[in-house]
Amino acid sequence: MRKTEPLEYGNYYHIYNRGINSCNLFEETTNYQHFIRLYEQYITPVAKTYSWVLMKNHFHFLVRIKDKSEFSGQEGDNTTEDTNLPKPHLHFSNLFNAYAKAFNKRYSRHGSLFERPFKRIVILDEEYLKQVVIYIHNNPVHHGIVKNIIDYPWSSYMSCFSDNPITIQSNSVIKWFKDDVSFKRIHTSKNNLSINDEWLGI
Repeated sequence: MRKTEPLEYGNYYHIYNRGINSCNLFEETTNYQHFIRLYEQYITPVAKTYSWVLMKNHFHFLVRIKDKSEFSGQEGDNTTEDTNLPKPHLHFSNLFNAYAKAFNKRYSRHGSLFERPFKRIVILDEEYLKQVVIYIHNNPVHHGIVKNIIDYPWSSYMSCFSDNPITIQSNSVIKWFKDDVSFKRIHTSKNNLSINDEWLGI
């Protein structure tokens, strides 16, 4: 069983999860939209997002938890004790709890919606960052939902070039691939990814 990584300030993480017993997390457009609104409310204050995808029964996010110094003017400042800083894992838990509560009410269901604990992998090098971005954006193609990566509406791929419902660090992402031409070429070419669903356990 993969060890659960703590969410430490300043680190990049691949955060992902699925519905309990692989149940659907999203049944209609309004579900996706509501999850995105909650994500902005709970996660943007504590993390920067670099890529994301929402699938019918699972999701993926590439984020960097903000450094302690970046919380100045929020819940603490550079001289504040760590105990007064935001707790990133609680922000994610609050997101999932808030969404599950709304989803259960909408569909008259009870009990857990997400598997627990939510999964996260710390990322320590730029090459793996790029692999995660490609994997996340190609998830709808990999699962046969669409044939072309540009046709899936619930990911950050197209948002790297336009307005995005979830605020992402698009300039940083493009620079990891050198430029937008390389970004598009690598995403749509046949890639030998080192990441796969079996390895992630989803």
